[in-house]
Amino acid sequence: MLALMLMAGGPAWPQAATSQPVADRGALAGVARGASIKLRWELVRNVFSDSAPGGSTQARLILRNLDTRPLPARGWSLYLNWMEGVATGPLSGNLVLEQVAGNLFRIRPAPGFAGVAPGQTLNIDYVHPDLVIKLAKAPVGPYLVYDAAPDVGQAIADYELLPVTRPEQLDKGNSGAKPVVTPQDTYRRNTSADLLPADALPMVLPTPLSLWRGSGTLRLPVAPAIVAPASLGNEAALARSLFGAAAPVRSARDGAAAPGVAAPGAASAAPQLRLSTGKVPGQSSPEAYALTIDDNGIAIVGNSAAGVAYGLQSLRDLLPLPGAAPNGVDLPQLQIVDAPRFGYRGFQLDVGRNFHTKETVFKWLDLMARYKLNAFHFHLTEDEGWRLEIPGLPELTSIGAVRGHSARPGVRLQPAYGSGPDPNDPSGSGYYTRADYIEILRYAAARHIEVIPEVEMPGHARAAVKAMEARYQRLKAAGKPGAANYLLSDPDDKSEYKSPQLYTDHVINPGLESSYTFIDHVITQIVAMHREAGAPLRTIHVGGDELPRGAWEKSPASLALMREKHLESTADLWDYFYDRVDGMLKKHGLFASGWEELAGRVTTLRGQSKLIPNPLFTQRGFSAYVWNNTEGAEDLAYRLANAGYDVVLAPVTKMYMDMSHNPNPEEPGVNWGAYVELDTVYDFIPLDYMKNANPPLIGKDSLTDYGKRHVRGMEATLFTETIRDPSRIDYLVMPRLLAVAERAWAPDPAWATENDAAKATALHRAAWSGFVNALGQRVLPRLDLEKTGVMYRIAPPGLMLDGGRVLVNHVLPGITLRYTSDGSTPTANSKLVAGAIADKGVIQVAAFDRNGRAGLVSRIDNP
Repeated sequence: MLALMLMAGGPAWPQAATSQPVADRGALAGVARGASIKLRWELVRNVFSDSAPGGSTQARLILRNLDTRPLPARGWSLYLNWMEGVATGPLSGNLVLEQVAGNLFRIRPAPGFAGVAPGQTLNIDYVHPDLVIKLAKAPVGPYLVYDAAPDVGQAIADYELLPVTRPEQLDKGNSGAKPVVTPQDTYRRNTSADLLPADALPMVLPTPLSLWRGSGTLRLPVAPAIVAPASLGNEAALARSLFGAAAPVRSARDGAAAPGVAAPGAASAAPQLRLSTGKVPGQSSPEAYALTIDDNGIAIVGNSAAGVAYGLQSLRDLLPLPGAAPNGVDLPQLQIVDAPRFGYRGFQLDVGRNFHTKETVFKWLDLMARYKLNAFHFHLTEDEGWRLEIPGLPELTSIGAVRGHSARPGVRLQPAYGSGPDPNDPSGSGYYTRADYIEILRYAAARHIEVIPEVEMPGHARAAVKAMEARYQRLKAAGKPGAANYLLSDPDDKSEYKSPQLYTDHVINPGLESSYTFIDHVITQIVAMHREAGAPLRTIHVGGDELPRGAWEKSPASLALMREKHLESTADLWDYFYDRVDGMLKKHGLFASGWEELAGRVTTLRGQSKLIPNPLFTQRGFSAYVWNNTEGAEDLAYRLANAGYDVVLAPVTKMYMDMSHNPNPEEPGVNWGAYVELDTVYDFIPLDYMKNANPPLIGKDSLTDYGKRHVRGMEATLFTETIRDPSRIDYLVMPRLLAVAERAWAPDPAWATENDAAKATALHRAAWSGFVNALGQRVLPRLDLEKTGVMYRIAPPGLMLDGGRVLVNHVLPGITLRYTSDGSTPTANSKLVAGAIADKGVIQVAAFDRNGRAGLVSRIDNP
């Protein structure tokens, strides 16, 4: 049986208080664990027809009754989440498949259903209207509810997905796409890099602006004495941590502020690491630094404390791996002058769809700091969850942060993404208290990371909409005033729409003054939290994406406002809405950020919907995060920048970390946008990304010089529909995030600007080889040996038959490879791959990290 793998991981340094339980503690009575049912999901076959030329999928749920009592002929429902929906209606065997709301569906018996006797198996056949390639489209979170106890959901724990291996399951029709990526395909792809010796690796990643290497070395028999002013206390603490594994820290004399930290001018016999702020020659970025290693010791000067911190991260990369230099450290004498290419280097974490604790947030803030990323885009609210305590509106978290089964409206949100019936499910339910959020802000600020909170609106807002509906009903029933003060939905709205996530009731209504009262209150409370934390807040991300067509069109409140304000269309109403929101932000000295639709105007071209730059807001200072570079919109980010909008590049086909690496069904992730391998990210050219487009793009806009000035930077994006365990974040994000860091910090590599194709190819091979060798031989092993708990993806090796031998390679040259020839799975004790494998039989090979953790296994028959 095949179940999606979840790996365990832990938070990185330093220590922090643990999260408090946040789920609804009074609702466990509504959940009965362990229904006596065994459930399996099978992809039966892919089908191609005139009505579905792109393919549909026939699938089956196999239900076996393990109870001593029959599953009755009526009076029950089987609930499941289908992320992208299924064909509803009557099923064979007198069953009915119905949509409850969003991605929650249920199967129930119809008249004539015979029931399921003890020990009997029931096959439930149904259809996915689109082709199922990834197992992420399979149903998740099954539970059973009896009509006699409608508030009790019985989770079905014995549920697995059957393997997808047969030809009819993998059929891609006439698309030309291969059914799966084979070990031979992987081998061919991996040949684009060469194995390099350790002394040929790039010395620092991300690649610095300039690095001059001298001929000598600096010998450190013990850890250096750290000399730093009090204003660089956080940086001095980071410096101490770098040398903990190399040698004991020797305390400096004469006014040391902490063990191993001396005041400037203090005398010390130990080698010194001097930290200071000052002017970095030739560099205006506040994040610039100069790192010098010579006979006098180590000196790091930053244009600001952030520059000093980045210099220390470069120093970390120059140190030997933990345990490799027990008798002291030899550092190369060199000078680095460095500054980032982009001022915005971001990572977005979605905690709305599936909640993740503050400890997980701390871990990723640490990793961001390590690789010089400086903007944490905190996706806090979604249709499926509101994750931040807002004083004065307790329903946002008592209802909007809790998912679970309930027969009564207004109690909690419905299950989503496999969270099941239990309102205490840690992924479905949870939020950050005000104190939690302030702690996160301070943790980020200490690492020079700006937190950009996102509050989704007007779409993707179902959690808030339902929470405020519950507030309205509670206060109205109690006869209390102000019941409608924060209402977000028009009770008389008859608009017909459906979001990509299949919701029909999730949009904030701009025709209600209470909607603006709500938004203003939330903004004011977030501003207050940042102020109390002492953490900078320059902008709030106010969503703007995926408002479904048809929203507001039949809302009496919206239509009345349109008449009052002489607005001709809902596109004009959109502009009115964001004009009001922008005013609220400006009142607090903030600028508006949002998805690309915030800067766009929906119009039509030849009967098709088209997004063009909105002339109304070009001078407002809006910052547009542009994800859509799919077919037809490849140049959208450039068109918006050329029109005067500040742009953050977040293209789905290059930098969405939730995208699967490849089309193999069992490979985690989704595929609605693209497949994104490590080299996909690495090959992104931010300011000219159509240069290496394949196939070439004709007739698209390039960036003008004016437009280039409006590209703020770039961001790796992670949405969490399929991520219920923090180790899955590790798997999907690392090491791809390292390629994002490289592109966001370093200048264009030579291959990206070379016009001669042959020269560009050779330059790319050299640069790519350096990058992946550094990852495989130094960067990722350091994470292992420093016990960071990062369970990064270890890719499967490439295998190829060659004259009776098996050739082996890996995307990370130099990583440890082990194999078996008896059909067993390789372990940390299996034979090392030291060249071509001559053994006969079923050859299985896996890569291993420095702690003995195995990666994905490749298999080939060598007869």
